[in-house]
Amino acid sequence: MFRAKGKNVYWEEIVSESMDAISCALDVLDAICVGGYKSFTIDGRKGVIKILEARYPGILIQLCQFHQKQIIRRYTTNNPQTSCGRALKNLMNNISTSDPLEFKTRFRVLEILFRDFLKERNENNKFKHKRLRSAFRSLKSNFKYLFTNRYHPSLNMPNTTNSCDGSFAHWKNKVKIHRGISKERRSQMINFLLSQSVF
Repeated sequence: MFRAKGKNVYWEEIVSESMDAISCALDVLDAICVGGYKSFTIDGRKGVIKILEARYPGILIQLCQFHQKQIIRRYTTNNPQTSCGRALKNLMNNISTSDPLEFKTRFRVLEILFRDFLKERNENNKFKHKRLRSAFRSLKSNFKYLFTNRYHPSLNMPNTTNSCDGSFAHWKNKVKIHRGISKERRSQMINFLLSQSVF
């Protein structure tokens, strides 16, 4: 689903959110979006940034900060057992209110502080803290897209995809009331809700 200014502009029922499905959706949007795009705010799905940069060079991309927090949480858990994990979790807790330069500096300090810890290997010469290494790598590779909205305030670019994510719960509740309806009627109902709703 794609939204602009709180309104659903395109949606499609798909089996999986593949890159081909996203490319096809963008083909449709290109035909109906007169004047082009100012920016995209996207979730953390791999490959989407690559598609957008290839198709729309120069168009700004904001990666959802909440999704980045969720990615880090998956690697560190809600209750990290190491000081490295706790420090990274604390850093992410403040991402939405942090100054970009301050956030990057604090992250760089963590990289230096836990450099040796993250290089530790076990008796099989495998990295002992693979999940934490993945968390650091994810944040480092996505950093370029995490504060786009702060550098371009005039665009009023959202820093999360909460407009979409929050709406899903609302629509799901409406659909749940009619649990017994057929699959076809359910699809019709969802399409009607998406075409009418503005949240």
